[in-house]
Amino acid sequence: MGQKVQPFGFRVGVTEAHKSRWFAPKALFGELLVEDYRIRAYLDKRLNRTPPYAAVSDIHIERTREELTVVIKTARPGQVLGIKGSGKEQLVNELQGLTGRKVVINVVEVRNPEIDARLIAETIGEQLKKRANFRRLVKQRCESAMQNGAKGVRILISGRLGGAEMSRALDTRLGSIPLSTLQANVDYAVAHSVTTSGALGIKVWVFKGVYKAGEQEEYVSSAAGGRARARGRR
Repeated sequence: MGQKVQPFGFRVGVTEAHKSRWFAPKALFGELLVEDYRIRAYLDKRLNRTPPYAAVSDIHIERTREELTVVIKTARPGQVLGIKGSGKEQLVNELQGLTGRKVVINVVEVRNPEIDARLIAETIGEQLKKRANFRRLVKQRCESAMQNGAKGVRILISGRLGGAEMSRALDTRLGSIPLSTLQANVDYAVAHSVTTSGALGIKVWVFKGVYKAGEQEEYVSSAAGGRARARGRR
């Protein structure tokens, strides 16, 4: 049997912070957990599946007693904010209607989308729907990531590649990916592409280097009081 560990879950609490940061009593926990899922599903459909696409790579949720803070990491902040912030206001109103709570939205720009695993996987998925050559596409994405500062990249796509009768897998690697090293910053994402011949699965690993002290979390909201920061290993 293969013994595989989800790279993000493996590092939570060590070099990565949780993507949902809040505390609730046992009676309320289930309700808030489902609410988090609905928020993520709604924002994914609204921003990533509906044109104009906002290229959202990650969503962090923080709660206090008074308000709900949603941190949206995107490569195209202008698409989320809209003209003079109108898009952001509309999102706030929609989420307040969905949750019945006071909502604050913070938009964080992804500075280097070429080495963001989620954006790479989504881009490959969109191109595969358009019947692009999968071998050339994967090679281009890998080389682009390495040129933009990645220390290593691996892309695995599987399914009926090229419309073939039998499903197969294409695994491409460049550089190194130390999956067992907790201090390594390994970005991981899974995406699905529904083509005319069937669904294809896309997995992407990107090794961005080794964490140093104080570098673990790019964004920690004041709402969390700084407690969300993961602790570096000594």
